[in-house]
Amino acid sequence: MTAGSTRKHRILVLGAGYAGTAAAGRLVKRLHRDDVTVTLVNDEPDFVERVRNHQLAVGQDLKHRPFDAMFEGTGMELKLAKVAAVDVDRKSVRVVSTAGEEELAYDTLVYALGSRWNDHGVQGAVEHADEIASRAGALRLRARLESLAPGGKVLVVGGGLTGVEAVTEIAETHPHLDVALAARGELGDWLSRKGAAHLRKVVDRLGITTYENTSVIAVAEDQVKTADGEAIAADVTVWTTGFATHPIAEASGLQVTEGGQIVVDGMMRSVSHPDVYAVGDAGYAMGDAGKPLRMSCATGTPMAWQAADAITADLTGLKQPKMPLHYFQQCVSLGRKEGLIQFVHADDTAKERVLTGRMAARYKELICKGAAWGVANPGAMMFSKGRRVVGEQAAVAPAAA
Repeated sequence: MTAGSTRKHRILVLGAGYAGTAAAGRLVKRLHRDDVTVTLVNDEPDFVERVRNHQLAVGQDLKHRPFDAMFEGTGMELKLAKVAAVDVDRKSVRVVSTAGEEELAYDTLVYALGSRWNDHGVQGAVEHADEIASRAGALRLRARLESLAPGGKVLVVGGGLTGVEAVTEIAETHPHLDVALAARGELGDWLSRKGAAHLRKVVDRLGITTYENTSVIAVAEDQVKTADGEAIAADVTVWTTGFATHPIAEASGLQVTEGGQIVVDGMMRSVSHPDVYAVGDAGYAMGDAGKPLRMSCATGTPMAWQAADAITADLTGLKQPKMPLHYFQQCVSLGRKEGLIQFVHADDTAKERVLTGRMAARYKELICKGAAWGVANPGAMMFSKGRRVVGEQAAVAPAAA
């Protein structure tokens, strides 16, 4: 390459969950491959439907979605590696793969490393509890559940969306087990009156024991201890008390919250480093209702679209877009035959309206299939494609030695 010539603008996307995959797929659809390279870095070769991990944990087999087939012919480069560090000053990322360590340079970075389970520092949780925030964790739990004899005790800790979906799935699939749920508040206290009543009805029908207003402060091999001093027997403890971000972001020098999320503006651009975008659970963004967006698939995908479209606009001279960032519903599976669709206000607080029963289960299944279809068909509903990079955004190659 001769002095003064241009090279392709390098876009690096870290993490291939719902948000990272959506962002990468949208970018390769919207930008001309002669002007940009889009590299997706992930440590697994296929897409993990994280919202179905509770199904995987009870023995259901999920559809295999390899990235090489998913992005075939798009021009996307997939690098199978684990992210070890991000250096925002040098604009480089250190990754580790079977081939060893490597430095990847970027012009624009999309950080989508997501989150993992959060033990909250509870004594014994790491050593003795199972998690379903990862596929590996769900598969480990699957093996443990299958090994339990009839009457074996399973305790799910955490009364949010993940906990409710996990406990009902386990109870439905393994009716021979003694299944219980421990929640810090009332059962379904984040739902409307109708929603909470339906949840309680399903939980009772499945024979699930509930420990409400209960805080678990220690986990042992065969029991947990509560803040009230009670010991609850558990051959298997499933920990679903929220998510924690990866510490790489904080170590990189990016401005982050106390919880380690990267603080971003309305375009999903880091407020401290404008060449870095953060989407999904890794980003701390304000919704249209003026409240921080929660960690969820429902949040991550529109954040990814916003970031991809903002990057496209910045590189091609288009007007900066504004993606709606508000909530409409919370979709909860309660086993394979039951569900709950809680309709919500824009700020995610519950309306009284709900959809329940088999219709809600089918509705939730359609939502899950739609999310996976969107990942597997990046930009399928977009009509603009291959826009050229203009002006100063075209990267200039270094002079030849």
